[in-house]
Amino acid sequence: MSRDGMNYAPEFKGNEKVVEAGEFVFAAAFFDHGHIYGQIEGLASVGGKLGYIYEPQPERYESVLKAHPHAKVVSDFREILDAPEVKLVTAAAIPNLRCEIGIQVMDAGKDYFTDKAPFTSLEQLELAKAKTEETGKRYMVCYSERLSSESGWYAGELIKGGAIGRVLQVLNLAPHNLAAHTRPEWFFDKKRYGGILTDIGSHQCEQFLEYTGATDGVVNFARVDNLGTPDYPGLEDFGETSITLNTGASAYCRLDWFNPAGSKIWGDGRTFVLGTDGYLEIRKYRDIVKGGSDHVYLVDQESEQMIDCAGKVGFPFFGKFVLDCLNRTENAMTQAHAFKAAELSLKAQQLADQGRSV
Repeated sequence: MSRDGMNYAPEFKGNEKVVEAGEFVFAAAFFDHGHIYGQIEGLASVGGKLGYIYEPQPERYESVLKAHPHAKVVSDFREILDAPEVKLVTAAAIPNLRCEIGIQVMDAGKDYFTDKAPFTSLEQLELAKAKTEETGKRYMVCYSERLSSESGWYAGELIKGGAIGRVLQVLNLAPHNLAAHTRPEWFFDKKRYGGILTDIGSHQCEQFLEYTGATDGVVNFARVDNLGTPDYPGLEDFGETSITLNTGASAYCRLDWFNPAGSKIWGDGRTFVLGTDGYLEIRKYRDIVKGGSDHVYLVDQESEQMIDCAGKVGFPFFGKFVLDCLNRTENAMTQAHAFKAAELSLKAQQLADQGRSV
């Protein structure tokens, strides 16, 4: 990932093909956020075939077309919706438009795989819930801070295997590089991006649920503000929230756009998980002590260890998800989990907005 934060696709090495050539055809549309490239390559890495591209600005998909020359570029999104061979549409539209696109996709009889945040309002969430129940189709979300992170994924496997006992707390720190000159206009319009807790915070809420095994939670505290970016008053450059989960575990995250210029990476995202029998730290993107990325530090009742996950874990979500779409199973992520992560972040944003207005 580049220093300015605009190249979001990791190298999906080590993924096994789970389908034969042409068995799972998908389309990619609305390249408004750079996460779309990771979504495409994640699906392709497990055998998915990119069949169609819809994006009005050719410069956004030129590199994708070079990597997938068989893909057909269409000028009307309805061509994708009408294509019977397309099983799934992946997209990274402007956040406030993502729900409407997902409804169209599900109405067309296809599964939907969107960038986070999947919604900018609780009303949109309810519409999507109703549509998934009506159509039986998926409204899945690429929470890439875990799904596209080898250390983030492996930490979850360690926790589920009992490495640190019962989880008591998850602490997530998520600094980001602003690179304001590279950002589109909508990025600074809260009505369009939804707020920092809605957007980045959806990543953190998904990890809270995954690492604790929780299915719900209560937002205790939330705050958002513009603390140091007066030239962009519509931007929330700082956010934080505290949540108590229905397992009894507590969770806290801090989100910000203050990644310093001296950083060698777009953001030193770090996660700390405390259990009854130990704790672990995930250094997903940068280890400023050891160098490199994708390290898990694990301390239990017997030892201390650093686990290097880079190039060793792969990205299992994508293969599991493709098979879920074909077999109508829920092994990669349940629909309830994807929606609950969004709901908690939206509720945190709502509470923060109420506090800021007062």
